[in-house]
Amino acid sequence: MSIERPIRIATRESALAMWQTRHVAQRLQQAHPGAQIEIIPMTTKGDQMLDRSLASIGGKGLFLKELEKAMLDGEADIAVHSMKDVPYQMPGEFRIGAILERANPLDALVGCSNLDQLAKGAVVGTSSLRRRGQLLAMRPDLKIKDLRGNVNTRLAKLDSGQYDAIVLAAAGLTRLGMEQRIGGLLAPPQWLPAAAQGAIGIECLVDDHEIVPLLQDLHHETTASRVCAERAVAAQLGADCHMPLAAFATLDGGQLHLKARVLAVDGQQLLDAEATGPVERWSDLGAEVGCKLLELGADDCLATTQ
Repeated sequence: MSIERPIRIATRESALAMWQTRHVAQRLQQAHPGAQIEIIPMTTKGDQMLDRSLASIGGKGLFLKELEKAMLDGEADIAVHSMKDVPYQMPGEFRIGAILERANPLDALVGCSNLDQLAKGAVVGTSSLRRRGQLLAMRPDLKIKDLRGNVNTRLAKLDSGQYDAIVLAAAGLTRLGMEQRIGGLLAPPQWLPAAAQGAIGIECLVDDHEIVPLLQDLHHETTASRVCAERAVAAQLGADCHMPLAAFATLDGGQLHLKARVLAVDGQQLLDAEATGPVERWSDLGAEVGCKLLELGADDCLATTQ
């Protein structure tokens, strides 16, 4: 299938967002030779308001609103996102037209190879309540300091001595050619990543009948099953993407194993639940794990962040 009009991609202006957008543009041109691609960089409110935590200003959905407005106004056709930043409940005019194959979904330590290396009372930087809670659950003595800005800004703050270590997504560092900065990976079962971390999603208008079929050529069904199962936990809990919820799905043959965690931001309470079943039941598995977490008292943990 071909398209006559240019495909205009709205994106944030950060280096990582631009990398992801150029990657999508390249994939589109490979799938549809001759397609004209235009990249439209934009600055979102989430990028501008760096003096406060994401939780206090409305969460990661702030990164999407301007891009969605550009699509509604006819200024863009698609938007490229890190799927972990996409709220599970999207406005009815939009859909995720494709989810690309997932990169490394884990969190990475920068500045040390493991948490045991850090001295008592060491300062660790993160803007994520999920990361904060897991850090304090493992090392209650750590001082967690908020960390905002793009990847380069965060690394510069670490290098200037403002932090002893920081936590970033391994996928972002790898995509920016900074894999050498990864000191160590924070991995299951002790540590769980954010739902959908490491996956790129392409958002479009539901009724754009030219664009929707084009995006299907980029869709990676195996990744989508895992990512959507993780997001289904958040949907069951009514949790936003900035709340202290972690979820991670793995596939073994046709069986999907899903584990999720809700925790208090002070690390004092940690609730885990899991389920296994056929991959085609990803939605049911997500709901099942979410229900188990609610039975364990997840509402109380999540309520402390609202």
